[in-house]
Amino acid sequence: MVENFVKSLYESIVEENLEIYKSIYETTQFSDKTNENWRQAIGLYGSLSKEQKVILISIIEQTITDTISNVLGIIDGSSTLKGCTFEPKLLLDSVRTDGELQDNFLAYIEDKKNEC
Repeated sequence: MVENFVKSLYESIVEENLEIYKSIYETTQFSDKTNENWRQAIGLYGSLSKEQKVILISIIEQTITDTISNVLGIIDGSSTLKGCTFEPKLLLDSVRTDGELQDNFLAYIEDKKNEC
């Protein structure tokens, strides 16, 4: 159950969002309404070589992955929030996930890397 959850997280957040970012960077045309941050990011991306674009997308992927891992660690109790006394819990079909989410997510990513 947890394995399916972390796989779905990876596919829905990491893979789908990377495709969205790539599309935005490759196809967005500036207008007067384009946010300045996006304008700068798209301009930077456009100025990069193919190899540098691959590196940038890899950095974005790692950032997304690290963020998900950190949030899962907080939810499953293996990490804490600074200055927060709440104890978040996540139930999957009424089953507690204490200490499982972050480890399973990182294991899934490691397995994906080994497939390549």
